[in-house]
Amino acid sequence: MSGFLGLDTSNYTTSAAYLAAGADKPVQAKQLLPVKAGEMGLRQSDAVFHHTRQLPEILERLTDSLAGGVAAVAASDRPQQVDGSYMPCFLVGAGAARQLGAVLGVPTYFFTHQQGHVMAALTGAECLSLRQEPFVAFHVSGGTTDALLVEPDESCIIRCRVVGHSLDLKAGQLIDRVGGLLGLPFPAGPALEQLALQATDTYRIKATLRGTDCHLSGVENQCRDLLTKGTPPAQVARFRLDSVGAAVEGMTQAVLAQYGDLPVVYAGGVMSNGILKQRLTDRFGGRFAPPMYSADNAAGIACLCRLAYEEGIR
Repeated sequence: MSGFLGLDTSNYTTSAAYLAAGADKPVQAKQLLPVKAGEMGLRQSDAVFHHTRQLPEILERLTDSLAGGVAAVAASDRPQQVDGSYMPCFLVGAGAARQLGAVLGVPTYFFTHQQGHVMAALTGAECLSLRQEPFVAFHVSGGTTDALLVEPDESCIIRCRVVGHSLDLKAGQLIDRVGGLLGLPFPAGPALEQLALQATDTYRIKATLRGTDCHLSGVENQCRDLLTKGTPPAQVARFRLDSVGAAVEGMTQAVLAQYGDLPVVYAGGVMSNGILKQRLTDRFGGRFAPPMYSADNAAGIACLCRLAYEEGIR
């Protein structure tokens, strides 16, 4: 039996994944979008341009896997499962999926980028059975700091409802901005983590929360003040990570208090950070995917594609 192809063209990465029939995990290929030194991201028009150039090469890297045949194609076509959710960059992957589906004569499915992240985390953490019951997921990335109530849905496999979020700056934005202050390359996550590991002190931070929501914008100003006072860069990096950790920890506690003692899954590029993973695992026993399934990827979309096909969703 043929396999399943997933595409994801986010604001950061061009990615494709192929899940062979009977396989537990997909084979994937991906490439970051190019960002000029000193800049903190891309305009949507530039992201669309780079995806258009990169996606054919990404698919060519999967040539050997694709030789097994394609039973269905899927893509992420928008950020979230809410009315009005839209980003032009996702049109590249969605358009390519429609073309491939038409040419191959196979079903084409569309999911959200957020569904893909959650499913990639379930797959990478080897806890796919959680999709059959309600659970809490966190999607923490460059453009999102969301707490989600995830429930099974016959029409779309899983439905992700936002029940908490950052009211201002997103965790990934904070990482990249502080990384910029410290002269680190974009995206700054990996380099900031390595720098923070050199810190001699940790910080006990009281998160700024409003119910299940958080505020993060003040942390950037605090980091700037620390640098002005001559605080070593490693300590500034650690302060930033401890601040995000406190915010996600506080949100998790608030969401569980409101919705019950549900399993917790952490997804998104920020959640590949080892310092944050240790903190949240110790406190909540949260499930985490390996880094390759945490950062933007198409693995979750390929898994959703197989489930939709097998369950006869049209």
